[in-house]
Amino acid sequence: MIIEKKKILVTGVAGFLGSNFLIKCLSQGHQVVGIDNLSMGTLDNIEKSLDHQNFHFIKGDVLDKTLIDNLDDDFDVIVHLAAFKIPRYGNAVDTLKINTKGSENMLELARKLKCKFVLASTSDVYGMSPDIPFKEDGNCLIGDSKVPRWAYAVSKLFDEHLALAYMEDYDFPVVILRFFGSYGPNQNLSWWGGPQSVFIDCILKNKEIPIHGDGMQTRTFTFVDDTVAGIYAATMKPEANGEIFNIGADQEITIIELANMLKRISNEPRTPEIKLIPYNEISAGRKYQDVMRRVPDTTKAEKILGIKAQTSLEEGLRITFDWQKNVSLQKV
Repeated sequence: MIIEKKKILVTGVAGFLGSNFLIKCLSQGHQVVGIDNLSMGTLDNIEKSLDHQNFHFIKGDVLDKTLIDNLDDDFDVIVHLAAFKIPRYGNAVDTLKINTKGSENMLELARKLKCKFVLASTSDVYGMSPDIPFKEDGNCLIGDSKVPRWAYAVSKLFDEHLALAYMEDYDFPVVILRFFGSYGPNQNLSWWGGPQSVFIDCILKNKEIPIHGDGMQTRTFTFVDDTVAGIYAATMKPEANGEIFNIGADQEITIIELANMLKRISNEPRTPEIKLIPYNEISAGRKYQDVMRRVPDTTKAEKILGIKAQTSLEEGLRITFDWQKNVSLQKV
């Protein structure tokens, strides 16, 4: 299929997914304008693209209405990746305000331009649903409002409803993507990047590997190239318009198995012990609820987007470990 060259606005372009998606778009000949306030993303992630003739970077915030009002008026697609994640250590207000108001601002721009809007959502919206694997038309079961972690899920669920309402009322195409555990080069090296980031860091520094709860909770992890393939297909394919897609791999693994796999992959002469941390110790005494299983049904993405995760977990973790080890050595 011949892909028409597009002008794409990417928010969160210097973040993990944004920087990898940028590389994909530029490699395919598209023109990209990227926005990032660099609160979580870094210029290092996009350094090799900064001088590319088809890329223009704007340091700015999706909450800055004046900046948004002064953007170009000829975008074909807005890919909204900027977000603030689970308020593990507080900052629930930031999570709720940045995600909801930021999405509203970008939807207003899409309404004005009548251009396609691709929204990054999350598997967290399924909450504690017992219906495994999660299907896009399945129920979302959010936990206790006094548990701060649900602020992120609720904010992204609001974003989804807002985007679909804008599509219905203002007649422009919207696509919603629910990501499952993306990892790989350019990932954040703290808990923001996921447990694999922290586990690799601990292995490299020979520090105890912290696992929350008993480690028997399961996840699926998706190598970044496979996630980007999903974002790109959703951006380019008109068949995706109006739909919600799970973007992820289907290899289910416990968190304790993930830690042991990384220890094995590392080939380090010494590997640290695993330390189980009770949930009440990670939430400053506040109530904490975890999701015990998180597995996507990817049938819809395979059928409509034509994508399926290609990278095995072990292969992707080897690439990621080597990348993170190299980054750590550069910082020494």
